[in-house]
Amino acid sequence: MKQPTLFEFDDISTDTMELFPAVWGAAERLASPDAVERDKAVAALVEVDAHRLSPLVAYLLATRLADPNIEVRFHVVQALGAILFPDEEDKITPDEVCQHVLGYLSLMRRRQIFALLQVADRYLAAEEHIASLLNACSYAGIALGDIINDRRAPASVRQQAIHFSALVGFTNTISALERLTSRLEAKSEKQERMAFLSDEVASDESKLLSAAQAALVRMK
Repeated sequence: MKQPTLFEFDDISTDTMELFPAVWGAAERLASPDAVERDKAVAALVEVDAHRLSPLVAYLLATRLADPNIEVRFHVVQALGAILFPDEEDKITPDEVCQHVLGYLSLMRRRQIFALLQVADRYLAAEEHIASLLNACSYAGIALGDIINDRRAPASVRQQAIHFSALVGFTNTISALERLTSRLEAKSEKQERMAFLSDEVASDESKLLSAAQAALVRMK
């Protein structure tokens, strides 16, 4: 039985063997209880392109998409999103690495998708990468639709769910968007007659309504 390789050796020099101890050490630190150590581990792996060369490293990074620390999560999003595109020298990520990442992304559920939306809400630079990651998950539309109408979720995260629904083109969120617009339009009409909402709540709902209306127009 053939022993699986850590790296795709066809695309790298044999000098990379010297990096293995550092790679293994950084990979182990991804599971550290210290967020600073996890963030340093991500940076160390990206610095030597280990996430592009090793299916195992790429998969380990993918497991940190819902990291409790949002800064760590942002750096993981950047690293994984970059895997799906050619690098600065137009080198394509080996297919085996991409398949490991895509396989994990296809299994994402609400928890990971909610975590990605939180990153998008904090870091504008993450938008392109998050769109690519969501696009790789067939379940994402269902989760986004659920988040869009979750009144317990922060309005800013719900707005991100609306935004990515239209940006990526998850047409299965249309019914969720229609439900939201219908409810908020009715509430807005009632509010005009009875000023019972705080300015902050009214402002949040107005932004959600505008975003949902724009998303529906874009997708239809």
